[in-house]
Amino acid sequence: MQKTGRWKAYLIGAMAAIALCFTASDASAGRKFLTLGTAGTEGVYYPEGGTICKFVNSQGKEHGIRCVVESTGGSIYNLEAIRQNELDIGFAQSDWQANAYLGTNVFSDTGPNKDLRSLFSLHSEALTIVARNDKPIRSFDELKGFRVNIGNPGSGMRATLEELMHAKGWDNSVFRMATEYKAPMQVRKLCDNEIDAFVFATGHPNGLIQDATVCGTRIINVSGPAVQKLLQEHSYYAPATIPGGMYEGTPDDVHTFGVKATLVSSKNVDDELVYQVVRAVFENFDNFKTSHPILSTLDKRRMIANGLTAPLHDGALRYYREAGLIGEDGNVIRDDHAPTTSTYAPDVPESAGN
Repeated sequence: MQKTGRWKAYLIGAMAAIALCFTASDASAGRKFLTLGTAGTEGVYYPEGGTICKFVNSQGKEHGIRCVVESTGGSIYNLEAIRQNELDIGFAQSDWQANAYLGTNVFSDTGPNKDLRSLFSLHSEALTIVARNDKPIRSFDELKGFRVNIGNPGSGMRATLEELMHAKGWDNSVFRMATEYKAPMQVRKLCDNEIDAFVFATGHPNGLIQDATVCGTRIINVSGPAVQKLLQEHSYYAPATIPGGMYEGTPDDVHTFGVKATLVSSKNVDDELVYQVVRAVFENFDNFKTSHPILSTLDKRRMIANGLTAPLHDGALRYYREAGLIGEDGNVIRDDHAPTTSTYAPDVPESAGN
């Protein structure tokens, strides 16, 4: 299977950026290291992390910080690693950021992480179900009785799927077989007819889903009363549409729901490290937006106001105030300097994620 040229170029560029993290100069005195947790190398978080680190490292002589990207298990892994001070910064879906901060759902045993802090949100991620064309699967409910890859444990996507299944009163027994392949393997297994469908939470367009189209696939709707219930109860979820024609085999718009990708840290992480990460992204904003189609619609003010449950990190807040994006009252400032109705740390009900 062949990836699109654009996707290949993006991954190659990201890998080159990551390679910058391991130069001989890193041994120099006074170098500060910053670890950025992403997800699997096949997804979007990993190359996005590479781009962020490239921007940070390009100013390394100025601030003495070396940003290092780590491939991880995804959102839930990153949030736990940040809690345990094993990562400085990490990507996390907005729903699992909320659950980690409030101590709900999969974080109920460890309790609220009130040290968790937000940097900004990124692109939207839609819960995406890809099914073989030769199987009679055209809606989420029709996955019953089929072989479905539900994703690897510890990923935010897997946990979001399980939350939807719980709302429907399902468990894994409704499937003929539930597998736990990671993203690249699930495409191969689908094409080899070893599974009938797979679940993926991602922004679009996505290279792996594009790869799957060569096997004869379709993307199916994820809708109905259970989805509406989740949308009504949890502000971090939002309706999402995958445009028809984006992928071969899916000519019509697909209706589903999704979350925001966010970047998070801990209040225990040095303010200067976080400040330089935020500064690197926002002062290279046009280049960041053009580094991948998923990022093309980003807006600075919406990145500060949307999808964030944990308060902003002090280092991030410092930059936003210096840049005139947030006022002293905590409100996001419009271009005309009139405060918006959204604040940088929106309140979330304590029941969120239950």
